[in-house]
Amino acid sequence: MLSRAARSTLYAALVLTAASAGAAVPTAAVPPVDTLCSQLAERISGFNPEQCRLAGLKPSASSSEGRPLLQADVPAAQAGIKSPRRVLVLGGIHGDEFSAVVVAFQWMERLRGDRFQRFQWRFLPCANPDGALADKAHRTNAHGVDLNRNFPTPDWTTKAVSYWKNKTRSDPRRFPGKQAASEPETRWLISQIESYKPDAIISIHAPLNVLDFDGPYTPPPKLGYLRLAPIGTYPGSLGGYGGMFLRLPVITPELPTATHTPSAEQSGRILSDLIEWLNKSLPAKG
Repeated sequence: MLSRAARSTLYAALVLTAASAGAAVPTAAVPPVDTLCSQLAERISGFNPEQCRLAGLKPSASSSEGRPLLQADVPAAQAGIKSPRRVLVLGGIHGDEFSAVVVAFQWMERLRGDRFQRFQWRFLPCANPDGALADKAHRTNAHGVDLNRNFPTPDWTTKAVSYWKNKTRSDPRRFPGKQAASEPETRWLISQIESYKPDAIISIHAPLNVLDFDGPYTPPPKLGYLRLAPIGTYPGSLGGYGGMFLRLPVITPELPTATHTPSAEQSGRILSDLIEWLNKSLPAKG
């Protein structure tokens, strides 16, 4: 893993790049959280707007179109843990993967009711609200960029665009952007990793029905009904940036469908297996 100094230097460089790409809408201009909860409920089947409103979400940045980029923390509940290990959970980085958003909320609710849970969690349950709430929901953000190809991996400059053109035949759903970290949503995610300093990153996706893994440590063989089948990394992917470059474990549950959410019981089994793996694999802190 990079040292804190090295990571800070990297992030400072990204901030300068971001400044030339254009800043996000100021948080003060962002619509209230309740509005986004209601809009998501209108779009996503099975989404509970009241569960969203009660989740303790706070806007910490804004999207390309000025929607709130939300975060919520769930503290360790078990007594006597002075320095809990930190887990960062992302949902909905692709706007049309609705099930990933709902599962993030299911996990938040379940963890808040667990008085024995030992980790500090941060949830970013809808990382691409513009894609989710477009007239027709789409994978990319409002600028047509696949956020999961926009992270500043070391190979981005030399490979991202050529990979997109040659391997995906310029598929617009997978456009990596004109430069790394060009998007406010990507820069927000990078800043979350930098400031929160997670010990592991969980990125919920759909619809491949597998478990993907990048980075250090032996991966879990399964999470619930999802079996390990590593997909590999791509130029600009979070797996490449977090798992291979920053050397943080990036666990990616790929749910079976993007529109039909697993039951609370099914998502609970995925979470239970995840917690078991985290307890066994992450080094203890002082």
